[in-house]
Amino acid sequence: MYFCASFLEMLQRIQSVYIFIAILLAWLVAFLVPFWIDQNSEVIYLNSLFKNNELLYVTIPFLFIGSGIISFISLLSFKNRTRQIISNRVNIVINFLLLGIIVYHLLSLPGETVVSEKGIGVFIPLLVIVFLVLTNKAIIKDDKLVKSVDRLR
Repeated sequence: MYFCASFLEMLQRIQSVYIFIAILLAWLVAFLVPFWIDQNSEVIYLNSLFKNNELLYVTIPFLFIGSGIISFISLLSFKNRTRQIISNRVNIVINFLLLGIIVYHLLSLPGETVVSEKGIGVFIPLLVIVFLVLTNKAIIKDDKLVKSVDRLR
């Protein structure tokens, strides 16, 4: 019964919705949408990067999985706002690293005389960053509201 009430309390906050969207983007959408098309006209998904021999490409799916795990931990620690803010900031750094690796790969693709096609998956870390920033703003706003109510008592 306590878990149910606690879960409903978590769902009432907008930051929980933002974190949930970040989790969906990092775990579900990232594995379903194409990232780019290589020289052989093969569509590259996140799952196919596990089979790659280069360490840089293998780290991309692991960073997505790590980002989702950190977002999930942040979602579950809704009663500790400072832990949520810190884990969201770490997650933002991870997503900037992920974005940098993807942009580095796209800029170093060989044969760029023909315009290569980039998939929508390239923008997922950017969207996750936006939702995490919105989450942190909502958490800070909520924290200020709680502190102002405590001052009135």
